[in-house]
Amino acid sequence: MLPIKKTLKHKGNKNPKYIFVVGGVMSGVGKGIASSSIGKLLQSRGLEVTSLKIDPYVNVDAGTMNPTEHGEVFVLDDGTECDQDMGNYERFLDRNLAGTNYMTTGSVYLSVIQRERNLGYKGNCVSVVPHIPLEVISRIDNAADKSMADIVITEIGGTVGEYENILFMEAVRILKLKKPNDVLVILVSYLPTQGKDTELKTKPTQHAVRALSATGIQPDIIIARAVVSLDRKRKEKIAFNCNIRQEDVISAPNVESIYDVPINFERDHISSIILDKLKLKTNKFNMREWLNFVKKTKKASKTVRIGIVGKYFSTGSFVLGDSYISVTEALKHAGAKLQNKVEISWLDAEDKLLLKKLTRFDGIIVPGGFGKRGVEGKISVIRFCRQQKIPYFGLCYGMQLMVVEYARNICGLKRAQTTEIDETTPHPVIDILPEQKKNIAEKNYGASMRLGIYPTSLKRGTIAYRAYRDHLISERHRHRYEVNPRYIESLEKGGLMFSGFSPDHKLMEIAELPQSQHPFFLGTQFHPEFKSRPLSPHPLFVAFIRATSNK
Repeated sequence: MLPIKKTLKHKGNKNPKYIFVVGGVMSGVGKGIASSSIGKLLQSRGLEVTSLKIDPYVNVDAGTMNPTEHGEVFVLDDGTECDQDMGNYERFLDRNLAGTNYMTTGSVYLSVIQRERNLGYKGNCVSVVPHIPLEVISRIDNAADKSMADIVITEIGGTVGEYENILFMEAVRILKLKKPNDVLVILVSYLPTQGKDTELKTKPTQHAVRALSATGIQPDIIIARAVVSLDRKRKEKIAFNCNIRQEDVISAPNVESIYDVPINFERDHISSIILDKLKLKTNKFNMREWLNFVKKTKKASKTVRIGIVGKYFSTGSFVLGDSYISVTEALKHAGAKLQNKVEISWLDAEDKLLLKKLTRFDGIIVPGGFGKRGVEGKISVIRFCRQQKIPYFGLCYGMQLMVVEYARNICGLKRAQTTEIDETTPHPVIDILPEQKKNIAEKNYGASMRLGIYPTSLKRGTIAYRAYRDHLISERHRHRYEVNPRYIESLEKGGLMFSGFSPDHKLMEIAELPQSQHPFFLGTQFHPEFKSRPLSPHPLFVAFIRATSNK
């Protein structure tokens, strides 16, 4: 008998149910949105839901992953750097999640190795199986305990059949073996076509189910992703060849917005099917607020054109918008609230013709980032927006470069720069604080960053204060450079206003120009996009979109 009983005790809900979402045929099939949508539907049935993401990377967290390969690094309140799907979970569930809801192959192995080094296994031999899968189960149960969840939805990254996620599949197999009535496996699989008028092909999904079966797991539900809805014939074919009921095949065609997905799933009664399989009963169903939000996204009175100037979206000949997914979603949330359609364009900071393209936009955003590539292009964009009165919103690095631009061109501090780019600059208006420099010297880079939630005090009568309608807020951070305290006085004398700062006034959190000088010229040291939700858009994004629509 495997030593699993200890991992199945719960302080919260005594008998939580488990849903595992896995992907078939190809990556990027939509597991994260499927997991988020299922969570939203079950939440609407009156159940307490929490969601987890398992990344099959050896990285201990997502902080060191390349955005153009992996997408955005999302940050939680507790400072955990994680996969972008955690952002989707928070947005759909309208819940703040914690680091206990995220794991990677690297973090799991690290925990097991550290426990072994500390004699946590009491001298027993430690094996990949069962100890790695048992650690995975223990982490899932820990997340269930902390959230007091009725249902725990866990998305397993990667594609069925890959070597990298096989140990996570083993954890599912073990858990389902021990708790057969409490575990549900959902396969999200892709049905391709060979041309416009050809039928959807089910064979790749059949092979995905076969690969999943080879790990000892049979899917209970198959979500069939395709460009169009499945017809009855395709559902019958999948059901017959994959050993499930026809009603357990859920059609998932392409839709206009990710926020349509829960509504679309429910057309095939997915929430009732899940409740029936998990032997849960509830007559509640309330999606009123969500439906109202979706209706607003489709009733735009005006279109506003927003340009996002970055460098993390080019991957070969393709554009990877996922690098800034929280920014784009926050714009959509704000647009829906104001009933404006937000039309987003990606602008390469290294494009030599960039400035000529800016006049066709109603607003410009420079989002977060690291390193010197494209920096001078971004600074030129910021100057152009300031001079031409184009609404500008700088996020993290976008605020730091806004300070650099203002220092150079208004305050007369020639060659002003951030020391991230030039350590020899005569005017380091953006710099690492002294207490952080020791960590950098010791290559302790993680400890040199401000990660997670921090408080900010707001100055009355400013754009920021009018947006928040509060004098004390809290926001999520991910950066290591700050506005240099030595230059705050000269910057403010030059007309730049720091409207948000740490309660001790040491760290500058928001910079802006008064609305009498510019319709919206504002930057934040933090990442407001991480806290925007469909049903509660972030106030700064709402203020920005309002400024662009009044342009």
